[in-house]
Amino acid sequence: MSMQSVRISRRNVARALAVAPLLPLPVLAATAAPLNVRRPLMGTWIDITIADGAQPGARRAVADAFTEMQRLARLMSRFDPDSRLGMLNRAAGRHAVPVPPEMMAVLQQARSVHLRTSGAFDATVGGVAPVAPAGIVVPDDAALRIALTHVGTRHLRLDARRHTAWLDDPMTQLDLGGIAKLPILEAGLQALGANGVRGAMVNGGGDVLVSARADGRAWRIGVRDPRAPDRLLAVVPLRDGVVASSGDYERFVMHEGRRYHHVIDPATGRPTHGVRGVTLVGARAADVNGLGTAAMVAGPSGAAALLARCGVERALFVREDGGVWVSPALARRLEAGHAPAAGGHARTAAA
Repeated sequence: MSMQSVRISRRNVARALAVAPLLPLPVLAATAAPLNVRRPLMGTWIDITIADGAQPGARRAVADAFTEMQRLARLMSRFDPDSRLGMLNRAAGRHAVPVPPEMMAVLQQARSVHLRTSGAFDATVGGVAPVAPAGIVVPDDAALRIALTHVGTRHLRLDARRHTAWLDDPMTQLDLGGIAKLPILEAGLQALGANGVRGAMVNGGGDVLVSARADGRAWRIGVRDPRAPDRLLAVVPLRDGVVASSGDYERFVMHEGRRYHHVIDPATGRPTHGVRGVTLVGARAADVNGLGTAAMVAGPSGAAALLARCGVERALFVREDGGVWVSPALARRLEAGHAPAAGGHARTAAA
């Protein structure tokens, strides 16, 4: 598969897919009033939109979807010591912990993505992750050096037959923040479908999943510039699938003149640098899950090759120097009037 980039001028950057939190836009000429419900979950806001809010049982279906997402979020919260993930982390180096099927699937995916990305994604960074209940915490160098010796997916042992997991190193800690959110949002979308609801969108903190509308229209996903979040840069039409974004713009603090954010390079224990954000489009959550984080770890020189190796055709990333890389497959799918011109790989031009 070719993953050539396209040349983007500053004017065309304003028409290309960006990588900040995603914004649902009204569908043109909508024939029915939508139903919109917003609730806090997983440290962000989750929005559910039903294109035709008059569908029978729509409100009940939305309530069921939130109940299911809350259940799964409680299972895999790193900050709740009584969650199943909390139990697994507390039992590190001592014994295995029973895990439910949904969490086992996430753990298996974490291990699979680790292998596919040659270690660029690693869920065992919990001991060095800077995100704490109070916000971003910058670890000192000495503590970080010690914690890094316990990072490694090899320490995660899974027994699918017995439905158990354990960490064989007492100092290894899991953080599923980079791999659990998309499956949780997908479970919410599936709950809506199980209740007979068509044409639904679940939007959470830069990740959007949608199901096909009865009227055949595409959802219109607006995306903001990570460098200027108030500015809308693009409209992505999507009938069914997922648009996922990872970036340094949601949770960060400034430390010694640099942005210290929550996306961690497992090799250094420090935040990634070189890429401000990544946006990926796929048919299913599993197609892109964890790969945005891995692309940020790979950096501007390795992100495109890593994504191609993992089979992601529709992708974009924005570099720290302002340059934008977008795959031809994604450029072709942007809404008419918003597609960048085809060409080579280049920095954005000055205004």
